[in-house]
Amino acid sequence: MSPRQRPWLDLYAPGQPAEIVPRFTNMLDMFESSLRAAPDLPILRYFDGTLSLRALDQAADALAHALQARGFAAGDRLALYTQNNPAFVIGLVAAWKLGGMAVPVNPMNRQRELRHILEDCGAQALLCLDQLYLDVAREVREAGGLPLATVVTSSALDWQTRCDARVLGDGPRLPVAEGALDLLALARAGGQPLPLAHRPAAHDTAVITYTSGTTGRPKGAMNTHGNLAFNAQTYRDWIGLGPGDSVLGLAPLFHITGLVGHVALALLVPCPLVLSHRFQPEVMLDSIREHRPSFTIGAITAFLALMHHRGVSRGDFSSFKALYSGGAPIAPAVADAFEQLSGLPIHNAFGMTETCSPTHFVPLGARAPVDPASGALSIGVPVYDTVARILDDKDREVAPGEIGEIVSSGPQIMAGYWNLPEATATALFEGGMRTGDVGFMDENGWFYLVDRKKDMINAGGYKVWPREVEDVLYTHPAVREAAVVGVPDGYRGETVKAVVSLKAGCQATPEELIAHCRQAMAAYKYPRIVELREELPKTVTGKILRRELR
Repeated sequence: MSPRQRPWLDLYAPGQPAEIVPRFTNMLDMFESSLRAAPDLPILRYFDGTLSLRALDQAADALAHALQARGFAAGDRLALYTQNNPAFVIGLVAAWKLGGMAVPVNPMNRQRELRHILEDCGAQALLCLDQLYLDVAREVREAGGLPLATVVTSSALDWQTRCDARVLGDGPRLPVAEGALDLLALARAGGQPLPLAHRPAAHDTAVITYTSGTTGRPKGAMNTHGNLAFNAQTYRDWIGLGPGDSVLGLAPLFHITGLVGHVALALLVPCPLVLSHRFQPEVMLDSIREHRPSFTIGAITAFLALMHHRGVSRGDFSSFKALYSGGAPIAPAVADAFEQLSGLPIHNAFGMTETCSPTHFVPLGARAPVDPASGALSIGVPVYDTVARILDDKDREVAPGEIGEIVSSGPQIMAGYWNLPEATATALFEGGMRTGDVGFMDENGWFYLVDRKKDMINAGGYKVWPREVEDVLYTHPAVREAAVVGVPDGYRGETVKAVVSLKAGCQATPEELIAHCRQAMAAYKYPRIVELREELPKTVTGKILRRELR
């Protein structure tokens, strides 16, 4: 569908342009512009500590000097293996100052997973949380076979004095490991500003962001400076953020949502980014109450955890002007329950690692419709300068209301997968990204997500989309989380199984949940098996891992 045919343009909030021309085409220019405009602005709030833009710049210069002295050059890769703390942002900026690429690494990864990423990207340097170095990375480094020339460690206790034992531990700062540099010591020593030998271009890779691996082995998406700069501006202009606002670091920074919707956004506005090391509902609520942020985006499971935490109240959310959720679809019943508590709707966002976060947003101030046939809540409309199409199995565009694969095109689409030309050729189609997600567009231009193509269940020849069954389960008052998968069945080939966790203090039997679904949907769709668990397996970003359940 061409831009001229886009029926959703009148859905944009009043005063917002239908498309934007990015003011910045690389992240370093964007950062330096904010630095010149507001050097003393507190850009990072970390418990009771703050870093101004000037302090962030000086710390990044110090790290960049140390890396450069050990051979790090333009095009090299710096792996960031840490939690939501200042070290992550310092590492990003340092890599860009040297013309290098940052490689965010999931801090939950263990030796095998970390080694795969370090080997795959050929990282020349590693910035690592000290505890993760002792527990995981040291063994990987000592095993050899990696091009790592430099390891820099940082402590969760750095740049703050309160030492919240709930997430940081209650012990003293660990001694610097043998053979490693200390980030805080480098920053305190200071040094001259780094003379830039290479200024990144829009097409240069800014980060290699590894996919979550929910459908297979993680692949490194090459997100360019132009990708990040464009979508940072999309967030800013879509939400309407400016001076006086602040961003809550709800999502992990290593994930594309946190990387763009938290870090890049805060550096662009510029405005403070509130960090709390890692997600714990009690600690996150304390950060909200103390710093009163105005915007955040995160997985729906994080909002659920906040909603069900003891002592939460409507006043806790009164500082927010907008709340968005991405990474997994929102069941309408969950969205309604959260709004009843907080007084604010959770707006849907849709994107992926390969699209540098959003390709679709629900316009601020609009209400996402619910499809009357499937009960699905709309994921929104395409963002600025972005075209989304629904294609059938033969790559033909289908009519509104018909189901097919969502293919998105725009300035945020990755350059490709790192060292995977065949996978890149498969994923990129006519300048767009094959999302692997099945959905449809209605007559008014709203898009709806049905499910992942690979998750479709074939029950006796009938297609069952897990998402539809999950949405029905969420309407049961006792259900906290639900995931539906297909399991082998001698008669039907596959049958529908649901794995469910219940809300605290609530009870429901598998038979009761099966009956609940049976009353609401066709006979071939409702689950024949229900398993109750205390917790469902998830990625660190909150996506439920259906493949683990299989």
